[in-house]
Amino acid sequence: MARVVVLLGGLSPERPVSLSSGAGCAAALRRLGHEAIEVDPQASDWIERLRREAPDMVFNALHGEWGEDGRTQGVLDYLKLPYTHSGVLASALAMDKDKSKAVFAQAGLPLANGKLMHRLEAAKAHPMPAPYVVKPNAQGSSVGVFIVREGANRPPEQLLDPDWTFGEEVLVEEFIDGKELTVAVMHDRGALAVTEIFVTSDGDWYDFDAKYAEGGSRHVVPANIPQAVSEQLMRAAEAAHHALGCRGVTRSDFRYDPKRNRIALLEVNTQPGMTPTSLVPEQAAHIGMSYDDLVAWIVGDASWPR
Repeated sequence: MARVVVLLGGLSPERPVSLSSGAGCAAALRRLGHEAIEVDPQASDWIERLRREAPDMVFNALHGEWGEDGRTQGVLDYLKLPYTHSGVLASALAMDKDKSKAVFAQAGLPLANGKLMHRLEAAKAHPMPAPYVVKPNAQGSSVGVFIVREGANRPPEQLLDPDWTFGEEVLVEEFIDGKELTVAVMHDRGALAVTEIFVTSDGDWYDFDAKYAEGGSRHVVPANIPQAVSEQLMRAAEAAHHALGCRGVTRSDFRYDPKRNRIALLEVNTQPGMTPTSLVPEQAAHIGMSYDDLVAWIVGDASWPR
């Protein structure tokens, strides 16, 4: 059995989610017979600790900035440590929504219309007819995302907040009404299923609280959509995974408008959540793979270089 360092926590706004994901994965690794050592990169000596622990591999359970954007992957490459999930380039591309959209467009994948803007420019006047979505260009888990509804007088006032910490670039995209859908992909097994997400919290869309608060959302797998649409979504998720050069497990998020029979790929998550409410473990269970089996597969896929 292996000696595995689990990276969890970190510095991003998604720290609480990462702590939950990492704790769950570490517990699964111990049940599988591995030695799991939890390391939080919030500590200044985390790189030195990696050297001291001399693990056989690293399970990267970080989410968001610093953990999911290629920076931590670069450190692991430098240390020549086998690690899970995607490598430097794929991680950096997926985290940058504008650049990943360029890759997806080149691959012929269906996308929402949008443009990259400075947040202060986006706050001056409506950059496109409402409804539209404003999202930080390099954040995950719907952190800092706002929907501007039809009839709104101005763009979100939050964009003018002097304490804004989500980066100066925002992606402004048309809002596609309809169903919220997601597809997990395992690198050598392909797409697992399509899940439809229903928000049950006080919000009206799949924001951070709906994703991670207990009872914030309800997931239906497989989604109640036509089989042809389900196949289209699964093939698109696989194509997006490979277009970015991803490894391990990814999760692609989509919107589907059944009235216009239109799907749009929103983003690819290179390190999806592994919390009790997370979507990838649910899809794995749907195909008969337990949480521990999923963690075992992820660890078995670890390598260097990625």
